[in-house]
Amino acid sequence: MNYKVFGSKLPKILSSRLFGDRKKFGLIPIEDDPCWVEWKSSYHSFYENTQKKGIGQLVNDSGYKVLNKVKMDGLRVLEVGPGGLFHIKDWQGKPEHYVLVDIDEKFLNTAGEKLEKNQVSYEKRITTRSAKGALPSEENEFDLILSFYSFEHLTPFHTHLDEMLRILKPGGKIIGAIPAEGGLAWGLGRYLTSRRWLKKNTTLNPDKIICWEHPTMADEILNAMTDAMAVNCVRFWPLKVPVIDINLVIQFVFTKKNDS
Repeated sequence: MNYKVFGSKLPKILSSRLFGDRKKFGLIPIEDDPCWVEWKSSYHSFYENTQKKGIGQLVNDSGYKVLNKVKMDGLRVLEVGPGGLFHIKDWQGKPEHYVLVDIDEKFLNTAGEKLEKNQVSYEKRITTRSAKGALPSEENEFDLILSFYSFEHLTPFHTHLDEMLRILKPGGKIIGAIPAEGGLAWGLGRYLTSRRWLKKNTTLNPDKIICWEHPTMADEILNAMTDAMAVNCVRFWPLKVPVIDINLVIQFVFTKKNDS
């Protein structure tokens, strides 16, 4: 199946409000840009206020339900961008070992504390936004890779996917969820919620931050994974119809082919 989004077809005056002004600002953050500097100092507050309660929490929780597709007993698991590890309540079974990889040490520490509380053997590995060496691991090291609401941050995505396939065992799975980025429903929902929060509580330019924080659209992610891996399931929420533009979250399970 070839996935598409309609958002990129909108006139610029609309698309820039929903998905950022990508032509003007590009997809790679400028580290010393004042807007980016402010974002790095405020995004923890942003997530606390928009993703951990109300509609934001409801949307995020919908993606974690895909974990009912896997039992983790005895598996070596790596998670890309664990954040606060909010999905631990949805686990089935206890992994043999759990590796956390993130660019943010605070998120790594928060996730590590939850694993300790649940007596799960783990380690933390810090990384960067660069695709090169993004996952400091050995080839064929893991049975399972998890990622929730992180793939949209990775660009170019196909290069990051190659890195994940390198460390995943043949027959291993990538499981997680992404926002329906680039879809009309997602863009409009953000315009009415988190974009308003940014305008009210910061001096950030959302047209810039959206580009740099979510450089990769949902169709690009799904098409890359479909081309490179075997598809177990792709589920859409809340409407269940396999159309990115009318949904908010996409769950997925893909398997690494034996010849990959």
